Parts: sequence; structure tokens; C-alpha cells
Amino acid sequence: MSEARARLLASASRLFYTEGLHSVGIDRVIADAGVTRATLYRHFPSKDDLLVAYLSAADELIRTQVTAARTEGGEPADVVRAVAATIADGIRSPGFRGCAFLNAAAEYPDPAHPVHQAVLAHRQWFLTTVTELLSATGETAPEPAAQHFVMLRDGAMAAGCLTDPAPICRTFLLGVEGILRYRDAPVAPR
Repeated sequence: MSEARARLLASASRLFYTEGLHSVGIDRVIADAGVTRATLYRHFPSKDDLLVAYLSAADELIRTQVTAARTEGGEPADVVRAVAATIADGIRSPGFRGCAFLNAAAEYPDPAHPVHQAVLAHRQWFLTTVTELLSATGETAPEPAAQHFVMLRDGAMAAGCLTDPAPICRTFLLGVEGILRYRDAPVAPR
């Protein structure tokens, strides 16, 4: 990645996350990154391309965190706990403003839009990954358990930027423990 592209992506990521995707214009990103308009368009032909790159970078960060949790090893349930801990750490981090993907979906609700498609791709990967992790614990119904995990995460991400994140994180982590503890309980019929 060229230095100019890296600066553009860093500026765009910070501005989009803190201020919103629609409210930050290209001129603002150009000025913040200290590049020319031609440089921006050489690397990102449109604002949509820059938005998708921002979400791709956020996706890569989360994938790296999950890989690190898997690499640290331990019992499969400990890997699930480690993934949950990275989520809680993110919620407690300074400047937390919710989930970048949920925020993007709210601003780009059209399922055909490239930004919404990037959100859906990330969420499908995350759900599949959590399903695999829970399956490795011996969970007898990993798909519904993973959906529960993701819903807990979504709620924690939404609430964590609205109020004191400490009780939100405690509740989220207790919920994950509940999923792990009751993995052998029968699943209610649909």
C-alpha cells in the first residue's frame, strides 16, 4: 500500500467512524490526509470505493483479532471467551461509537448498495466463524447459539456507546457464558 493510500484510508476511517459516512465529504478526507483530489481518485475511483475500503479495513482488524484468539489456543470455549473479550475491549476503548458495520448499514439500507453488501459479507463471515467456534465446543445446536452470540454482540455494541460501557460489557460477557454453559440444553422448537 502506498503512503498516500494509507494516509487516505487512515483519515477516511477515523472521520467516517467518528462522524458518519454521509456527513464526511471527499474534500474533508483529502484535506485531512494532505493529498490532492487526483491522488484520492487514483486510489479510490469513488466515495463508495473509499467507504468499502474503510469497511474492509475494519473487517480485517476483526479477522485478525479472531485469528489471534484462535492462535492463543486453549479449550474451544476459551477461544469463544477470547473473541468475546476482544469485543468487550473494543466497547470499552476511548472514542467507541458503536459497530462500524451496524452504523454503515443504518446509513446505507439499500441491500444492493456496495456499502451494504460489504456489511452483509462481514456479518456472514462473523456468524459463520462464531458457528464454527461454538461447534468446536461441542455445542449441539451451533447455528442458533451463534445467532444468539451475534445478537448479544449487536446489542452490546449499540448500548456500549450510549451509556457506561462497564455494565454493558459485563452483561455481554455473562451472556456469552450463558451460551457456553447451556450449550447442551435442548433447543426450543421453531
